[in-house]
Amino acid sequence: MLRYDLHTHSTASDGALSPHALVERARQQNVQVLALTDHDTVAGVQALQGQMGDMTLINGAELTCLWGSRMVHIVGLRLDIGCPRLLEYLQGIDQLRQQRAEQVAVRLMKKGLPDLLAQARANAAGGVIGRPHFASAMVERGLVKTEQQAFSQYLGTGKTGDVKMQWPDMAEAIAVITQAGGLAVLAHPTKYRFTFTKIRALMAQFKADGGHAMEVSYTGISPSHQLELIKLVNQHELLASAGSDFHSPAHHWTEVGRFMPLKQPVPHIMDHLV
Repeated sequence: MLRYDLHTHSTASDGALSPHALVERARQQNVQVLALTDHDTVAGVQALQGQMGDMTLINGAELTCLWGSRMVHIVGLRLDIGCPRLLEYLQGIDQLRQQRAEQVAVRLMKKGLPDLLAQARANAAGGVIGRPHFASAMVERGLVKTEQQAFSQYLGTGKTGDVKMQWPDMAEAIAVITQAGGLAVLAHPTKYRFTFTKIRALMAQFKADGGHAMEVSYTGISPSHQLELIKLVNQHELLASAGSDFHSPAHHWTEVGRFMPLKQPVPHIMDHLV
């Protein structure tokens, strides 16, 4: 199989590298097939059209949505990035994110911090704004030493800057991906802090909603958990997917194209992409 990475991020959302710099890093890692899957945007993918040289680009996006009351991420691969329904959906998500950013800024000011909204938007550089952009603003202002500290004190789950949003339902996210000609992939199932009982229930609903594949290999997954996920892929007659979830060279624990090899043969989404 070609060397691939089906889950990466750029400055179009919360990644540290521009789309073109990400492609160059992937080329240095001998990646032959790259999916750019920024959060709730295809802006980075649009910038790469016709710019890949000998590397294959898979048009992608990672959509934020809800399974019940719990947030999950669905990666869309092989998207028609000109699909009107997809673009309309992403525009609505951007509006939600802008509203949340304003609420985060207000909450942080009530906690005694300065107004960081303009700096967070500048850090987003026209891309999808999120809490990581507030974290980098805090570091730049000298309010915290590291972005990790910003999350542990102000932005992490349950903290002042953790503003809940009414994301679209998982079924809607899957439907939009399908309407755009794409394949819907449940991203990194073991990163949601669910028990495996909940993961099994999530997978059953994902399949019922029309999902196509599940990530079974990504940064941080254990060999035993990968084997459990492969069982679920086979049980629900899904495809397997894998990717680094690369965000930044500063995150030494991950690299473009680097993730655990699959421990067992399993129907793979790559067979439907290239």
